[in-house]
Amino acid sequence: MYKLESISKNYGTLVVLDNFSLSIPKDRITVLVGPSGCGKTTLLNILAGLVRPDRGQVISEQVSYLFQEPRLLPWLNVRENIGLPLRDIFEKKRVDEEVRRYLREIGLEGYADFYPGQLSGGLKQRVAMARAFAFPAPILLMDEPFKSLDLKIRYRLMEDFIRLWLSEPRTVVAVTHDLHEAVVLGDRVILLDEKPARIKQCYEIAVPRDVRHESGEIRRLERELLELMLA
Repeated sequence: MYKLESISKNYGTLVVLDNFSLSIPKDRITVLVGPSGCGKTTLLNILAGLVRPDRGQVISEQVSYLFQEPRLLPWLNVRENIGLPLRDIFEKKRVDEEVRRYLREIGLEGYADFYPGQLSGGLKQRVAMARAFAFPAPILLMDEPFKSLDLKIRYRLMEDFIRLWLSEPRTVVAVTHDLHEAVVLGDRVILLDEKPARIKQCYEIAVPRDVRHESGEIRRLERELLELMLA
């Protein structure tokens, strides 16, 4: 179990987090939703060690981070971008093996020698996803990685993500404004209120993932989340 315990974070006079606590179960997907500016990304960055809280304790481990934008290096091809974070961990033979495996897993074998400037937005994010999974961190953080994609590509990448995660479970904490995405991906969905952030509602989702897009229970939960957000 990873934890944020009694975390407080201010930016000048702006209080983003005030005595905030959250438990994060291992090898499950926790999704944070809530209004813009309520502190969701700050929470991710505290878990990642990118932001230090003013007070409180963080119980976390090494993380991999999947951002809203792909953040690929333009002078490296797809193969090299995926392998980049592995170079300091594995010897070259192991890096090459891992890269080939993820190229195959995520359907990028035909793009291995392409550079980011030659790829569509969906393909770039697919490369970023492969890189994030390839890095062997026990925690994967996701900050709206599907936000800028059209609906068809977004759903396809969500399906690819779940397939990868089911084959290699790890602790995931994701932020999204898309409520359908939240209830389709999450084992647990946490609704945050306005800053300073507090937990307004927490849902445990038991509906099998392969039927969530069509599930009446999922549609009901999505409507309930929307009503709570607008209340």
